[in-house]
Amino acid sequence: MNEALETLGFIQSQLNAPKGQTNKFGGYKYRSCEDILEALKPLLETHQAAVTLSDEVCEINGATYIKATATLYANNSSVVVDGWAQEGSLKGMSPSQCSGACSSYARKYALSGLFAIDDSKDAD
Repeated sequence: MNEALETLGFIQSQLNAPKGQTNKFGGYKYRSCEDILEALKPLLETHQAAVTLSDEVCEINGATYIKATATLYANNSSVVVDGWAQEGSLKGMSPSQCSGACSSYARKYALSGLFAIDDSKDAD
């Protein structure tokens, strides 16, 4: 059995990553990748684990996507989850800023999948 899964279960049961951001236009609350990482770091230290995040640019049917990979390392084993986001252009943002926003979005969903963070509780 993958020993990192046991550590992952402990972290999932203890992780509390509140929605610390407010959308200026819609007024709804949300959590960012940074919010998740901030809540996660003390638990990683407690459980002697580590998380890495990486990105890969992928083209699928002519569209560009960022595939973010979140990996939890613990007890000489690991657990990996991917998150995806489609790149696009946003008014007022440079191409680099759009790529960065896409990366942050994909990483947030990779972390949400890995640590069982569910957004369905709120109606936003």
